[in-house]
Formats: sequence, structure tokens, C-alpha cells
Amino acid sequence: MPSPVLRTLSSVALASAVLFLAACGKDDKKTAAADQPAAGAAGFTTDEQKVSYGIGFNMGSGVADQKAFTVDHTALKAGLEDGLAKSKTRISEQDLEKAFQAVQQKASAAAAIEGEKQGAAGAAFLEKNKTKAGVKTTASGLQYEVVKPGLGGAKPTATSTVEVAYHGTLIDGTVFDSSIERGSTATFALNEVIPGWTEGLQLMSVGDKYKFYVPANLGYGPRARGKIPANAVLIFEVELKQIK
Repeated sequence: MPSPVLRTLSSVALASAVLFLAACGKDDKKTAAADQPAAGAAGFTTDEQKVSYGIGFNMGSGVADQKAFTVDHTALKAGLEDGLAKSKTRISEQDLEKAFQAVQQKASAAAAIEGEKQGAAGAAFLEKNKTKAGVKTTASGLQYEVVKPGLGGAKPTATSTVEVAYHGTLIDGTVFDSSIERGSTATFALNEVIPGWTEGLQLMSVGDKYKFYVPANLGYGPRARGKIPANAVLIFEVELKQIK
């Protein structure tokens, strides 16, 4: 569930960082090949062709997911072609640096405004949600409810490795990550996830299905992360499959 952060670098290094994040920062998602037609049907039969297509697909998907600016497809394609051909850049490094900095400043300002909105909306949501029947609130502020009890038994510790099926949304219903939609489960150590999960999963036994309402300070806080805005409250439906 992964938060790309633009830094003031040289234009070449910054461009490389953006493309690297686009290609590799696909947290907890299927690979491009997993939900695409067979490569042979698309005319890509060699390993080199398949890898080249995969790199291009992941780069395109990553750039499309970002919200910092509107991607100009013609300019993006020209930059990629020039880079592959090792041609001389059509835009000076100085102008590229200025453009990256301008976009970064705009993105930072927009993120700050969105973060304030999310913080206020999240606080109001949690205040109302805690009064709902069945919802309990822990000392940390984590809210949860039991959707389906299991058979009881052992519970994970803060360092346990667990297998779960989960579905994550924002308070407006936007799905930002879901192993259930992918038809899979996820396995991880509880000391390697957000604090809301570390705490919440320790309340569960195998077979339990809970719903967690995770305040921003127990989630990703002021960091935007993919489809998750800064200061967002996160809602998860989680079923504990096993403790490993």
C-alpha cells in the first residue's frame, strides 16, 4: 500500500526517479502481465519484447496514476523516444529543472489543501462513527467492529506473521487496495505495517472478520500514498486466515 516524493534534483536524475517510481511503485497490485491478454496474441513473443512491453506498461500506469499534473501524451512519447535513441534533449536542462520545480510546488500546495480537507472530514466521520452500534474505540483511537466471529483461539502478537484477506476504502467509498478484488490473500509481519493494522490484528483470532476505521495518525498520516490522500481515514474489512 504504497508515497512518491518529488525532490529537487538535477533534471536528468529527477526524470529518472519519476520513471523508476512509475515502473516499480505498484504496491500490492498485480503485475501488468497478470491482467493482460497473452503476449503472443499482441505480437510480443520473445522475452525481450515481453519485458520491454512490461516496462512500458508499468511506466505508463504509474504516470497515469499520479495527480500532480496532466500528462501530455505527445510530449511523454517524444521524451521516451529521444531517450531510447540517446538523442540530444529538446529542452535545456535548466528549463527542465524549472519545470519540475514548478510542478512540485503546485503539487505540494494542492496536497496541503487536500490534506486539510481530509483531516477535517476524517475527524467528523470518526466522531459520528464511534456512536454506531457495535463500533468500539481503543485507547489509541482505532475504531473497529466485529463483522463475523471465528472460532476463537490464539491471537497474533505484535511480531507475528499473518495471512489475511482485506478490502480497503476511503470514507467516500473509494477503493484504494483490495486483496479480495484480486482474488488473493496477503501475508506480512505485523511489525511491518501501519500502526492501525498492528494493533487491530492483535484483537483477532483465525476466522474472525473485523472492520477497522483507522485514523490518519495510525495510518499514513500527512503522507499521500497512491490513491490515499494525506490525513485520510482508512476503512478496512479484514479476515484473519492464519497465523504463521
